[in-house]
Amino acid sequence: MDEFRMSGELCRIVEAAGSVDDLAVAMTAVATKLGFQFYALSHHVDIARAGGDAIRLHNYPARWADYYDSRSLSVSDPVHRASHVTSYGFCWSNMPAMIPLTCEDKKVLALGREQGIGDGFTVPANVAGEARGSCSFANEAGRPMRRELLPFAQFAGAFAFEAARRLITPRGIIGGSPMPMLTDRQRDCVMWVARGKTDWEISRILGVTEETVRRHIKMAREKLGVGKRTLLAVRALFDGSLTFTDVLKS
Repeated sequence: MDEFRMSGELCRIVEAAGSVDDLAVAMTAVATKLGFQFYALSHHVDIARAGGDAIRLHNYPARWADYYDSRSLSVSDPVHRASHVTSYGFCWSNMPAMIPLTCEDKKVLALGREQGIGDGFTVPANVAGEARGSCSFANEAGRPMRRELLPFAQFAGAFAFEAARRLITPRGIIGGSPMPMLTDRQRDCVMWVARGKTDWEISRILGVTEETVRRHIKMAREKLGVGKRTLLAVRALFDGSLTFTDVLKS
């Protein structure tokens, strides 16, 4: 099957999904065509706290899925963390070169293998202003991936996550309300806070009063749901309002 035909077929399978149930069936078919047994479409949030608004669609073995969700691993999953440092799909076997793996990370990966989840391929789906997410394909331990089909997995994963956003989280709504968006000036203030500047220093940099800076930072804290100034940068990095380049730029 040539590239255009393969890509078109994967696109049609996903696009035809008119409901979440349809998408689940479509993803099983897509995974099979790509040589995988399992798939997972997920936002990288605490699924239990997000309720029914977050994307969480998969066909992983039930025992592993129950363990995963009961411990809210979606937030700390090393696969998810690795997807935050790249814009392109990656094999899980390459993660040690992407992020530091802790003892707990290695334990989680080992437990996954015990429950039948071997190597996989994950496509990042990070949309500014929304919770980060991804589409993963995987096989049971010991079953190799068809690496010649990974470029198609990249395409299909990105397309599938967009379909899930359309069906499950219209306009990026998580937890019943739109994801908060900082104004340009609020973002500027948070960025300088992240760089260690005081309100007075920020006021001099931006050419506004110190009181104006305090007001912008207060409103940013309220929007991002953090009580302390020191948590602003962490929250802004998490939701895409800031990047590490913004913070570390000299």
